[in-house]
Amino acid sequence: MDVSPLVWCVSLGLAAAVLIVDVAVVGRRPHIPSTAECLRYLGVYVGLAVAFAVLVWAVWGADPAGEFVAGWLTEYSLSVDNLFVFLLIMSRFAVPRQYQQTALLIGIILALVFRGIFIGIGAAAIASFSWVFYLFGAFLVWTAVKVAREGVGDEEEADDYRPPALVRFVQRVLPTSSEYHGVRLTAKVDGRRHVTPMLLVLVAIGATDLLFAFDSIPAVFGLTQEPYLVLMANVFALMGLRQLYFLLGGLLTRLRYLNIGLGVLLGFIGVKLVLQALHENALPFVNGGEPVPWAPELPTWVSLAVIVVTLGVTAVTSIAASRRDERREAVRAD
Repeated sequence: MDVSPLVWCVSLGLAAAVLIVDVAVVGRRPHIPSTAECLRYLGVYVGLAVAFAVLVWAVWGADPAGEFVAGWLTEYSLSVDNLFVFLLIMSRFAVPRQYQQTALLIGIILALVFRGIFIGIGAAAIASFSWVFYLFGAFLVWTAVKVAREGVGDEEEADDYRPPALVRFVQRVLPTSSEYHGVRLTAKVDGRRHVTPMLLVLVAIGATDLLFAFDSIPAVFGLTQEPYLVLMANVFALMGLRQLYFLLGGLLTRLRYLNIGLGVLLGFIGVKLVLQALHENALPFVNGGEPVPWAPELPTWVSLAVIVVTLGVTAVTSIAASRRDERREAVRAD
């Protein structure tokens, strides 16, 4: 897949323009978005992703388009998992609801920056070391086990959330006010400059974005090795995340099997990466430095089918389990 510098510049320019518009909307009037507003923005962002997939199909063919869709869906599902942690952060720091979308927007910008850095590092590593797929695959399998073991329907409370070490460090070394001052990061209290809780929230979100980038970037490289598609899958997955947060809200806790679904997804991609590494093996201590003949190279449609089925089963079983529990509670109340 040959992507010219002009295509890179135009794509990044359009993505930046969308982000600037989003920033302008929030910056002009911090508010709680309505359901209609969230649905409208989400429809636009999903429509843009679908239009981009069609464009990729028309220009580069079906396989790259399928790789983009698979990467976008995977990154989108991992981004939804981010929202659980964001909910805990907002609750733990008691962020006023009208300021939450400002914090989320800055968090999305930080996520794009971190993921862009990791995409560059990952692409350079893949180009220089073919064996890096073994590392990516092993890491994803380990992450899959860890994610799946986090619990079935484990509804974490805000009191269980422990801020990252960086947040605790900032709290120790800098005087912190107990009250919010709009979306300002610092404010004068009794004549002395203090950092506000909003700064702590942004530090916590930034640290969370950094940790999630470690999981998401190897996962999407397991579906496509084209840096352009990797970046655009991440960009489109993060678009609309702010609106999705307000649209779903407490409904996120009903996705009780999301951890298991993500575990299955990451595990599949990890195994796929290891198989691909074996298929293209050049390590001298593995099969004498020759490709392993029995290791299959899974086509894009298989990856896409596994992703769609896994996410579909996760959503259906989660909603069914939540409804079953609601009926049981209603019976007990009677």
